[in-house]
Amino acid sequence: MTPERFVVDNSVVMAWCFEDETSAYTDTVLECLEHGEAVVPAIWPLEVGNVLLVAERKGRLGKAEVVRFLELISSLPLAVEQESPERMLTTILALARDLRLSTYDASYLDLAMRSGLPLATQDKSLIKAAKKCDVMLFGKK
Repeated sequence: MTPERFVVDNSVVMAWCFEDETSAYTDTVLECLEHGEAVVPAIWPLEVGNVLLVAERKGRLGKAEVVRFLELISSLPLAVEQESPERMLTTILALARDLRLSTYDASYLDLAMRSGLPLATQDKSLIKAAKKCDVMLFGKK
């Protein structure tokens, strides 16, 4: 059974953009959005934008492909959870430090912890940290 709401990190979202990064797991997450909703932290739009910009600069994507991908994700039920800068620089920074994550990855873990929602990720460090914090992983028992 798949959850109706979950936290999705950028490793999954960006796999929807690049054919060589898709997997059965990322396809399942995307399919779940037909009847569910994903939640992302406030940093997420900047992360997406940065990956797209770097891919465009390296010639991996053209402007038209970036526009199409942005149209796709804007059509999906993705809710951006806002966070105060103070919390980002205290609680999330401390979580990142304790678990040896980037602050970006810690923001996804923190959101999953606070919301009690499962976390959809392909990031090995984030999976390890989620298990350590008893955060349920999307698609895992």
